Amino acid sequence: MTIKLPKANGALQPYTLRDPPPFAKPRRLESRTVYAAAHVVADPLGENCLGAPAALDWESTLAFRHHLWALGLGVAEAMDTAQRGMGLDWATTQELIRRSAAAAKLALSPIACGAGTDQLSDGRRYQLHEIVAAYLEQCEVVETAGAKVILMASRALAASASHSDDYEQVYDSILSKVSYPVIIHWLGPMFDPALDGYWGAPDLDQAAETCLKIIEEHAGKIDGIKVSLLDKEREIMLRQRLPIGVKMYTGDDFHYPDLILGDGGSYSHALLGIFDGIAAAAAAAVSALDQDEIPLFRQILEPTVPLARHIFRTPTYYYKTGLTFLSYLNGLQNHFRMVGGLESGRSVIHLCELFVLADRAGVILDPELAIERMRRFLGATGIE
Repeated sequence: MTIKLPKANGALQPYTLRDPPPFAKPRRLESRTVYAAAHVVADPLGENCLGAPAALDWESTLAFRHHLWALGLGVAEAMDTAQRGMGLDWATTQELIRRSAAAAKLALSPIACGAGTDQLSDGRRYQLHEIVAAYLEQCEVVETAGAKVILMASRALAASASHSDDYEQVYDSILSKVSYPVIIHWLGPMFDPALDGYWGAPDLDQAAETCLKIIEEHAGKIDGIKVSLLDKEREIMLRQRLPIGVKMYTGDDFHYPDLILGDGGSYSHALLGIFDGIAAAAAAAVSALDQDEIPLFRQILEPTVPLARHIFRTPTYYYKTGLTFLSYLNGLQNHFRMVGGLESGRSVIHLCELFVLADRAGVILDPELAIERMRRFLGATGIE
């Protein structure tokens, strides 16, 4: 099956897809705790333009979560992958958390949901007690829904804090009140520039000390920390210093095979946006790891890294566009429209390269369908 794809110079070049690899039958994953941070499916007839409230296709959005659960993965809901801070408003987020948590309960499947402060408007400073109140409001929504809390990094806190002590005060207030252990999320500025200098210092070594101090003082209320800095060595350093019982969840979409595999008894669990797009491969790889089949783990997962690096290339925060496009190619949704019009976040050439890399990674589920949809997409852009 061959398709002609445009190059940057305007020439069309034929590309022949491979047969998809036969991944092992899905099974319960055991050696690592694995969450895929899931994207949302927009209602194609909704407004969903820049600044408008999000309108979701609830049936397709929840069907995608069932797809992840059927593979043995947990779902990380209402995260930046679901366009928090990039089109998904707090009112719609609450509904997403409630619906997904209810579906997870019926499916007997794991779910963790993001709680942040995005009901507060960007662009102004807040008192610390206002930030704490916003966090606690969202934590209550998540806990009431029956899901684990992922304590997301806060734009409001980054804009309002004047010292690392402010972060300690805010997190102390929240962690002393949550009912169950949470996952803390350190999201780097490549994912959200408004979070530059998080933990009260632009220097990452200083920031890490504040973060570790908070974790050590509240270890009983912390299940783990998700680190999304795209810095392999820093993640390894952090996980080696975590208190016993506190997990490291890699959020490194560039180095995840090595970090999940680990070295000398130290390894990372996973809470990854890229696992939204490579779910079948991710589940098969961790299943191989469960059986101590390390060569097979590498054989499955390492070919996905070039795709991940392409999807998460600068500007990194537009990675959601690539994941949604891949979901469309794979027949997991019927259109390529996004909340906030974010389908325009990547170029046609970028998405053509994604198509090729996804095939080489073995994550195109149905080559015939993918070619049909790619041709339809190219035709809509004026490329015959």
